[in-house]
Amino acid sequence: MKLTLFTDYSMRVLLYLGAHPERLCSIAEVARAYNISQNHLMKVVNDLAKAGYIESVRGRGGGIRLGKPADTINVGALVRHTEEGFELVDCGSCIIAPACGMTGVLKEAVRAFLAVLDQYTIADLIAKREDFAAWFPETTLPSAVDAPSRTK
Repeated sequence: MKLTLFTDYSMRVLLYLGAHPERLCSIAEVARAYNISQNHLMKVVNDLAKAGYIESVRGRGGGIRLGKPADTINVGALVRHTEEGFELVDCGSCIIAPACGMTGVLKEAVRAFLAVLDQYTIADLIAKREDFAAWFPETTLPSAVDAPSRTK
C-alpha cells in the first residue's frame, strides 16, 4: 500500500508544527524546511484547517499551528481523513470476487494497517522533539551559528 503525497504532506505539516508548539509557523517556512512546493502545501494546510487539525491565524504576524494538542491527533484518523479509499485492488469488477478469498484477506490487511496507525499520535512521532527540531536548524534557531550540524 502506498499513501498519497497529500497524506505525506499532511503528516509533514503536523510533525513540523508539533515540533514548534511555542510559535506560529508559516507555510513558506514549512515548505523550505522540507524543500517542497509551497503551492502544494497551501491546499494541504487549507484542508487540515477545515478539519480542525491546525489553526490558521490571518494577518500580520499570522501563521499556522496545531489546532489541538499533539497527543490528541491520531495518525490513523489523519490517514483515514486524507486518503480517498483503501481498496488495494478493484475486486468489485472481478468475476471471481464472490468465490475468491483474496477480497477478505486484503480487507483484513487494511484493517491491520490502520489498527497499527491508530496506536500512535503526532506526539508519539515527535517524542524526542529536540532531536526532531534539530533537522530544521535554519527555521528553528535564531542563527545558523547555533544550529547543530546534520550528519548524512
